[in-house]
Amino acid sequence: MASGPALNVLGTPLVACSYDPLTGWMRDGCCHTDAQDAGSHVICARMTVEFLNVQFERGNDLITPRPEYRFKGLRPGDRWCVCALRWREAYEAGCAPPVVLESTHERALEFVLMEWLRGKAWSGAAMN
Repeated sequence: MASGPALNVLGTPLVACSYDPLTGWMRDGCCHTDAQDAGSHVICARMTVEFLNVQFERGNDLITPRPEYRFKGLRPGDRWCVCALRWREAYEAGCAPPVVLESTHERALEFVLMEWLRGKAWSGAAMN
């Protein structure tokens, strides 16, 4: 196991993705991952209507609140650690949401190309 802080795709320390809504496989606000994270929730993405709707249509409901999982449902503009393969699928379909490179775990590069991430990079307002 690697020692030291988790790194992002830029090779610098991983920055939090979102605390509201609270995201991450470990629900710590970051796109950290471990061996139990079968979905590799490593890409910090800014939700769009198109991405949320396509995910819903494909059985990945990110919209409906699920209080039993402390999940209030996502809205456009929310930042969320998405599964790398779901993001890749959306990218290949032309509807990938923007990503926050500083908050995207380096493990994302096992699933997607850096040039794809750079092409969808978003650097808007500070983290929510």
